[in-house]
Amino acid sequence: MLTAPAHAGWLARLQLEYACADGRTALARREHRGPLIVQKPFYPEGPAVCHTVIVHPPGGIVGGDELEVAMRLREGSAVLVTMPGAAKWYRSPHAAARQQLQLAIGPGAMLEWLPPETIVYNSARAKLRTDIDIEPGGSYLGWEILSLGRTASGEKFASGEIMQRTDLAFAGEPAWSERCVLQGGSPLLQSAVGLHGAPVSALLIAAGKEVQPEVVAQCRAVGIDDGARSGISAFDRILIARYIGRSCEGAKNYFVALRKLLRPIMCGRAAVEPRIWNT
Repeated sequence: MLTAPAHAGWLARLQLEYACADGRTALARREHRGPLIVQKPFYPEGPAVCHTVIVHPPGGIVGGDELEVAMRLREGSAVLVTMPGAAKWYRSPHAAARQQLQLAIGPGAMLEWLPPETIVYNSARAKLRTDIDIEPGGSYLGWEILSLGRTASGEKFASGEIMQRTDLAFAGEPAWSERCVLQGGSPLLQSAVGLHGAPVSALLIAAGKEVQPEVVAQCRAVGIDDGARSGISAFDRILIARYIGRSCEGAKNYFVALRKLLRPIMCGRAAVEPRIWNT
Protein backbone atom coordinates (compact mmCIF):
# COMPACT_ATOMS: atom_id res chain seq x y z
CA MET A 1 0.00 0.00 0.00
CA LEU A 2 1.37 3.39 -0.93
CA THR A 3 1.85 5.95 1.83
CA ALA A 4 2.21 9.69 1.43
CA PRO A 5 5.84 10.67 0.86
CA ALA A 6 7.54 13.26 3.00
CA HIS A 7 8.29 15.32 -0.11
CA ALA A 8 5.92 16.82 -2.65
CA GLY A 9 4.84 14.64 -5.53
CA TRP A 10 1.89 12.90 -7.12
CA LEU A 11 0.74 9.74 -5.39
CA ALA A 12 -1.23 7.64 -7.88
CA ARG A 13 -2.62 4.13 -7.64
CA LEU A 14 -4.76 2.21 -10.11
CA GLN A 15 -6.30 -1.20 -9.39
CA LEU A 16 -8.01 -3.14 -12.17
CA GLU A 17 -9.66 -6.54 -12.12
CA TYR A 18 -11.00 -8.38 -15.17
CA ALA A 19 -13.40 -11.29 -15.43
CA CYS A 20 -14.64 -13.50 -18.26
CA ALA A 21 -18.24 -14.70 -18.55
CA ASP A 22 -19.99 -16.21 -21.59
CA GLY A 23 -16.93 -15.53 -23.74
CA ARG A 24 -16.73 -11.82 -22.89
CA THR A 25 -13.93 -10.21 -20.89
CA ALA A 26 -15.11 -7.27 -18.81
CA LEU A 27 -13.49 -4.77 -16.48
CA ALA A 28 -15.12 -6.07 -13.31
CA ARG A 29 -13.55 -3.67 -10.82
CA ARG A 30 -11.51 -0.50 -10.96
CA GLU A 31 -10.29 1.80 -8.25
CA HIS A 32 -8.00 4.76 -8.61
CA ARG A 33 -6.34 7.31 -6.43
CA GLY A 34 -4.64 10.35 -7.91
CA PRO A 35 -3.84 10.93 -11.59
CA LEU A 36 -4.10 7.43 -13.07
CA ILE A 37 -7.32 6.52 -14.87
CA VAL A 38 -8.61 4.20 -17.58
CA GLN A 39 -10.75 5.07 -20.55
CA LYS A 40 -13.82 3.09 -21.52
CA PRO A 41 -12.83 -0.45 -22.56
CA PHE A 42 -12.76 -1.20 -26.30
CA TYR A 43 -13.51 -4.42 -28.21
CA PRO A 44 -12.01 -4.04 -31.71
CA GLU A 45 -11.55 -7.80 -32.07
CA GLY A 46 -14.79 -8.95 -30.48
CA PRO A 47 -15.94 -9.51 -26.89
CA ALA A 48 -13.25 -12.01 -25.89
CA VAL A 49 -10.41 -9.46 -25.62
CA CYS A 50 -10.79 -6.26 -23.61
CA HIS A 51 -8.57 -3.40 -24.84
CA THR A 52 -7.78 -0.87 -22.11
CA VAL A 53 -6.03 2.51 -22.32
CA ILE A 54 -4.38 3.82 -19.15
CA VAL A 55 -4.09 7.60 -18.97
CA HIS A 56 -1.75 9.64 -16.78
CA PRO A 57 -3.15 13.20 -17.16
CA PRO A 58 -0.08 15.09 -15.84
CA GLY A 59 1.85 13.72 -18.83
CA GLY A 60 5.18 13.55 -17.01
CA ILE A 61 6.76 12.13 -13.87
CA VAL A 62 8.95 14.17 -11.53
CA GLY A 63 10.93 13.53 -8.37
CA GLY A 64 8.68 12.43 -5.54
CA ASP A 65 5.98 10.97 -7.79
CA GLU A 66 4.88 7.43 -7.00
CA LEU A 67 2.79 5.48 -9.50
CA GLU A 68 1.40 2.02 -8.86
CA VAL A 69 -0.68 -0.14 -11.20
CA ALA A 70 -2.08 -3.42 -9.90
CA MET A 71 -3.95 -5.70 -12.33
CA ARG A 72 -5.63 -9.04 -11.71
CA LEU A 73 -7.01 -11.18 -14.50
CA ARG A 74 -9.47 -13.83 -13.44
CA GLU A 75 -9.66 -17.23 -15.11
CA GLY A 76 -10.03 -17.17 -18.89
CA SER A 77 -9.96 -13.40 -19.33
CA ALA A 78 -7.96 -11.74 -22.13
CA VAL A 79 -6.72 -8.15 -21.84
CA LEU A 80 -4.61 -5.77 -23.90
CA VAL A 81 -3.28 -2.63 -22.19
CA THR A 82 -1.59 0.38 -23.76
CA MET A 83 -1.25 4.16 -23.22
CA PRO A 84 -1.82 7.20 -25.45
CA GLY A 85 1.70 8.59 -25.32
CA ALA A 86 5.25 8.18 -24.07
CA ALA A 87 6.00 8.23 -20.35
CA LYS A 88 8.34 11.13 -19.58
CA TRP A 89 10.56 11.09 -16.52
CA TYR A 90 11.69 14.67 -15.94
CA ARG A 91 14.89 16.03 -14.46
CA SER A 92 15.04 15.47 -10.72
CA PRO A 93 18.50 15.92 -9.18
CA HIS A 94 17.34 15.06 -5.66
CA ALA A 95 14.25 12.91 -5.03
CA ALA A 96 13.62 9.81 -7.13
CA ALA A 97 10.34 8.98 -8.83
CA ARG A 98 8.92 5.46 -8.59
CA GLN A 99 6.68 3.21 -10.66
CA GLN A 100 5.50 -0.25 -9.67
CA LEU A 101 3.51 -2.72 -11.78
CA GLN A 102 1.88 -5.76 -10.18
CA LEU A 103 0.41 -8.06 -12.82
CA ALA A 104 -1.46 -11.17 -11.66
CA ILE A 105 -2.62 -13.44 -14.50
CA GLY A 106 -5.11 -16.14 -13.58
CA PRO A 107 -5.54 -19.65 -15.00
CA GLY A 108 -5.99 -19.58 -18.76
CA ALA A 109 -5.90 -15.76 -18.81
CA MET A 110 -3.85 -13.65 -21.23
CA LEU A 111 -2.35 -10.19 -20.67
CA GLU A 112 -0.63 -8.00 -23.24
CA TRP A 113 1.22 -4.99 -21.81
CA LEU A 114 2.14 -2.75 -24.77
CA PRO A 115 3.17 0.73 -23.61
CA PRO A 116 4.80 3.42 -25.75
CA GLU A 117 8.38 4.33 -24.96
CA THR A 118 9.65 5.59 -21.61
CA ILE A 119 11.80 8.71 -22.04
CA VAL A 120 14.18 9.38 -19.16
CA TYR A 121 15.43 12.96 -19.28
CA ASN A 122 18.98 13.89 -18.36
CA SER A 123 19.37 14.16 -14.56
CA ALA A 124 16.22 12.14 -13.90
CA ARG A 125 16.13 9.64 -11.05
CA ALA A 126 13.80 6.75 -11.87
CA LYS A 127 13.00 3.54 -10.05
CA LEU A 128 10.86 1.04 -11.94
CA ARG A 129 9.69 -2.34 -10.70
CA THR A 130 7.54 -4.94 -12.48
CA ASP A 131 6.19 -8.12 -10.87
CA ILE A 132 4.42 -10.66 -13.08
CA ASP A 133 2.77 -13.81 -11.74
CA ILE A 134 1.19 -16.31 -14.13
CA GLU A 135 -1.13 -19.12 -13.06
CA PRO A 136 -1.27 -22.44 -14.97
CA GLY A 137 -2.50 -22.00 -18.53
CA GLY A 138 -2.07 -18.24 -18.40
CA SER A 139 0.27 -16.20 -20.57
CA TYR A 140 1.89 -12.78 -20.84
CA LEU A 141 3.27 -10.75 -23.73
CA GLY A 142 4.74 -7.37 -22.90
CA TRP A 143 7.54 -4.94 -23.59
CA GLU A 144 9.42 -1.94 -22.25
CA ILE A 145 11.18 0.57 -24.52
CA LEU A 146 13.60 2.87 -22.70
CA SER A 147 15.10 6.04 -24.18
CA LEU A 148 18.03 7.65 -22.35
CA GLY A 149 17.59 11.36 -22.93
CA ARG A 150 15.54 13.12 -25.58
CA THR A 151 17.26 11.69 -28.62
CA ALA A 152 15.37 13.93 -31.07
CA SER A 153 17.01 17.01 -29.55
CA GLY A 154 20.40 15.37 -29.05
CA GLU A 155 20.13 15.25 -25.26
CA LYS A 156 22.34 12.63 -23.57
CA PHE A 157 21.88 10.90 -20.25
CA ALA A 158 24.94 12.52 -18.66
CA SER A 159 23.71 12.44 -15.05
CA GLY A 160 20.95 10.83 -13.03
CA GLU A 161 20.09 7.22 -12.30
CA ILE A 162 17.74 4.50 -13.51
CA MET A 163 17.02 1.42 -11.41
CA GLN A 164 14.91 -1.33 -12.97
CA ARG A 165 13.76 -4.62 -11.51
CA THR A 166 11.60 -7.23 -13.27
CA ASP A 167 10.46 -10.47 -11.65
CA LEU A 168 8.45 -13.21 -13.36
CA ALA A 169 6.87 -16.11 -11.49
CA PHE A 170 4.72 -19.10 -12.37
CA ALA A 171 2.08 -19.65 -9.67
CA GLY A 172 4.26 -17.85 -7.15
CA GLU A 173 7.44 -19.76 -8.01
CA PRO A 174 10.23 -17.45 -9.29
CA ALA A 175 11.09 -18.24 -12.92
CA TRP A 176 13.07 -15.26 -14.24
CA SER A 177 14.47 -12.09 -12.71
CA GLU A 178 16.50 -9.14 -13.92
CA ARG A 179 18.08 -6.13 -12.24
CA CYS A 180 19.48 -3.10 -14.04
CA VAL A 181 21.17 0.04 -12.71
CA LEU A 182 22.24 2.76 -15.14
CA GLN A 183 24.14 5.80 -13.96
CA GLY A 184 24.11 8.90 -16.13
CA GLY A 185 27.50 9.39 -17.77
CA SER A 186 28.70 5.93 -16.72
CA PRO A 187 31.28 4.17 -18.94
CA LEU A 188 28.80 1.27 -19.09
CA LEU A 189 26.61 3.35 -21.41
CA GLN A 190 29.42 3.39 -23.99
CA SER A 191 30.98 -0.01 -23.29
CA ALA A 192 30.53 -2.92 -25.69
CA VAL A 193 29.34 -5.01 -22.72
CA GLY A 194 26.77 -2.34 -21.90
CA LEU A 195 24.71 -0.20 -24.26
CA HIS A 196 27.57 0.43 -26.71
CA GLY A 197 26.63 4.10 -27.03
CA ALA A 198 23.01 3.38 -27.99
CA PRO A 199 20.43 5.63 -26.30
CA VAL A 200 17.52 3.18 -26.72
CA SER A 201 17.27 -0.22 -25.06
CA ALA A 202 14.19 -2.42 -25.05
CA LEU A 203 12.99 -5.71 -23.63
CA LEU A 204 10.14 -8.01 -24.72
CA ILE A 205 8.88 -10.91 -22.60
CA ALA A 206 6.59 -13.68 -23.83
CA ALA A 207 5.83 -16.16 -21.07
CA GLY A 208 3.46 -18.92 -20.07
CA LYS A 209 3.41 -20.95 -23.30
CA GLU A 210 6.20 -22.92 -24.95
CA VAL A 211 7.55 -21.35 -28.14
CA GLN A 212 8.65 -24.04 -30.56
CA PRO A 213 12.17 -23.91 -32.08
CA GLU A 214 10.87 -23.10 -35.55
CA VAL A 215 9.07 -20.03 -34.24
CA VAL A 216 12.15 -18.98 -32.27
CA ALA A 217 14.07 -19.20 -35.54
CA GLN A 218 11.46 -17.04 -37.27
CA CYS A 219 11.78 -14.48 -34.48
CA ARG A 220 15.55 -14.43 -34.85
CA ALA A 221 15.14 -13.80 -38.57
CA VAL A 222 13.11 -10.62 -38.05
CA GLY A 223 15.05 -7.63 -39.37
CA ILE A 224 16.03 -4.53 -37.40
CA ASP A 225 17.03 -1.01 -38.39
CA ASP A 226 20.60 -0.23 -39.46
CA GLY A 227 23.08 0.01 -36.61
CA ALA A 228 20.82 -1.65 -34.05
CA ARG A 229 21.45 -4.95 -32.30
CA SER A 230 19.03 -7.58 -31.10
CA GLY A 231 19.07 -10.92 -29.37
CA ILE A 232 16.57 -13.61 -28.42
CA SER A 233 16.74 -16.20 -25.65
CA ALA A 234 14.21 -19.00 -25.24
CA PHE A 235 13.84 -21.50 -22.42
CA ASP A 236 11.06 -23.22 -20.48
CA ARG A 237 7.87 -21.21 -21.25
CA ILE A 238 9.80 -17.95 -21.52
CA LEU A 239 11.09 -16.04 -24.54
CA ILE A 240 13.15 -12.87 -24.06
CA ALA A 241 13.91 -10.45 -26.90
CA ARG A 242 16.26 -7.48 -26.58
CA TYR A 243 16.91 -4.45 -28.75
CA ILE A 244 19.67 -1.84 -28.53
CA GLY A 245 19.70 1.03 -31.01
CA ARG A 246 19.06 4.70 -31.62
CA SER A 247 15.36 4.75 -32.38
CA CYS A 248 12.29 4.14 -30.22
CA GLU A 249 10.35 3.70 -33.44
CA GLY A 250 12.83 1.06 -34.57
CA ALA A 251 12.42 -0.81 -31.29
CA LYS A 252 8.64 -0.69 -31.53
CA ASN A 253 8.64 -1.84 -35.15
CA TYR A 254 10.86 -4.77 -34.17
CA PHE A 255 8.58 -5.76 -31.30
CA VAL A 256 5.43 -5.37 -33.41
CA ALA A 257 6.92 -7.81 -35.91
CA LEU A 258 7.76 -10.27 -33.12
CA ARG A 259 4.26 -9.92 -31.70
CA LYS A 260 2.78 -11.05 -35.01
CA LEU A 261 4.66 -14.32 -34.58
CA LEU A 262 4.15 -14.73 -30.84
CA ARG A 263 0.57 -13.63 -30.20
CA PRO A 264 -1.02 -16.65 -31.89
CA ILE A 265 1.00 -18.84 -29.52
CA MET A 266 0.41 -16.79 -26.40
CA CYS A 267 -3.35 -16.26 -26.84
CA GLY A 268 -4.45 -18.18 -29.91
CA ARG A 269 -5.31 -15.05 -31.89
CA ALA A 270 -3.73 -13.14 -34.73
CA ALA A 271 -2.12 -9.81 -33.82
CA VAL A 272 -4.55 -6.85 -33.78
CA GLU A 273 -3.13 -3.39 -33.14
CA PRO A 274 -4.79 -1.10 -30.58
CA ARG A 275 -6.86 1.64 -32.24
CA ILE A 276 -5.01 4.36 -30.38
CA TRP A 277 -1.80 3.49 -32.24
CA ASN A 278 -3.41 4.89 -35.38
CA THR A 279 -4.45 8.24 -33.90
